[in-house]
Amino acid sequence: MKKRRAALVAAGVTFALLVSTGCGGDDEGTGANAGTFDANVSGTLKAWGFNNADDVGKARLEYAAKQLSGVKIEIDQTNFDAQKFTTRLASDDVPDVVQMDREFVATYAAQGLIQTLDKCFTANNVTPKQRWYESVVGDVTYKDQVWAVPQFYQPPAIILNKTVMDAAGVTDADIDTSNPDKLLSAIQKMYKANGDVPATLGFDPQATGQTYLWTVGLGGKLIGDNGQPTLDDPSNVYGLELLKKITDAQGGFAKYKSFTDTFDTFGEKNQFVQNQVGAQVAAQWYPNVLSPYATKLKLAAVPFKDKSGKPITAAYGTSFVVPTKAKNPSAGCKWALALTDDGSWNAAAEARNTTLQGKPGSINTGLFTGSPGPDKAIRDKFVKPSGNAGFDQVISTYYEIAGAGKSVGATPAGQQMKQELTNAFTAALLGSKSPKDALADAQKNAMNAYKNVTGG
Repeated sequence: MKKRRAALVAAGVTFALLVSTGCGGDDEGTGANAGTFDANVSGTLKAWGFNNADDVGKARLEYAAKQLSGVKIEIDQTNFDAQKFTTRLASDDVPDVVQMDREFVATYAAQGLIQTLDKCFTANNVTPKQRWYESVVGDVTYKDQVWAVPQFYQPPAIILNKTVMDAAGVTDADIDTSNPDKLLSAIQKMYKANGDVPATLGFDPQATGQTYLWTVGLGGKLIGDNGQPTLDDPSNVYGLELLKKITDAQGGFAKYKSFTDTFDTFGEKNQFVQNQVGAQVAAQWYPNVLSPYATKLKLAAVPFKDKSGKPITAAYGTSFVVPTKAKNPSAGCKWALALTDDGSWNAAAEARNTTLQGKPGSINTGLFTGSPGPDKAIRDKFVKPSGNAGFDQVISTYYEIAGAGKSVGATPAGQQMKQELTNAFTAALLGSKSPKDALADAQKNAMNAYKNVTGG
């Protein structure tokens, strides 16, 4: 949970393999069991996921196994790999359920390689928008159908280093993404350099690590209603232009990037301990990294805000899908639902709390499951005052913004689109292309990927 999940193979390879399988775009699938789900399950379940499961994962697996007591569960506990997935689908070695990044889901849905789960939800009395945050459901909804069981949701907010801010006379209210002039002024007050090399950033916007936040979070649109990429939509230019002003005010993107690459992000000399940042966009898992150093830090947090001043967030996460040719799709989907129900998350939270109790000074920041009900229950039961008011306020900020999430949407070109957007950001921030031209070029490449997957 503490790391952003990266694709393990290039998107171009994925697309080529998808086409080579010869699968069409039949939304209901072509397998013998496609589209058929029953709440009563038995037999053998072949699952793929939970590589190197931690205390949370192990507790959930144990809980889910009890809910499917009549089913023999066999798990391939390795990382998802797109090439391995399509190879297995082309053979008879097809898993019944697979854990993967949500950005892959529409790609496989468009090729007819996975099943829509609407009938599974009906059979098991699950209403997706009641169980999960609406934005999370949006990530796995394609052509008005839900194709996966989502899990986890680590929304980004802005963590403040009050030591740096106080020294520069900057207030929490100054770190406001809805007010560029105020934000840039605060950045200039905090920014320090040794010669022309950054020494302290006023604000680390995670320039190429939070591309969705800097587009859809500021009114942009990356995916159209039909799943086509819309990277060249004029509304996407604003966020990229603001981001360039932010990096230009701190030595320029190249020097900014070189400096942030030196951060000991997960270590005891991290950028907050070393006062290398005044503020930083960070996903919800990062306070867990900072908790061992809480007594050395003076922290607070504010939400990222849209142009109107309202809190907004855009998150990533993983999910479970059921392949079209699964032999036991009912068990596959029911297992995924068991892993994401209230009981499973409570078991996970109990396990995590026990782990933290064995580490003196640890702070329980809660679990962000993708479901509002369990999130609240876990917070109420396990997230207690730590004695550090600033750190507690950071935790509260993440809980407060969870409901303000905005889905980017789902596209068959998901991974490729994300890569092209990152390329566009890099080119624009370096100044080699204007934001408009960079996004236009990225759109061409994303559309080529879209056409490769969908057949045009």
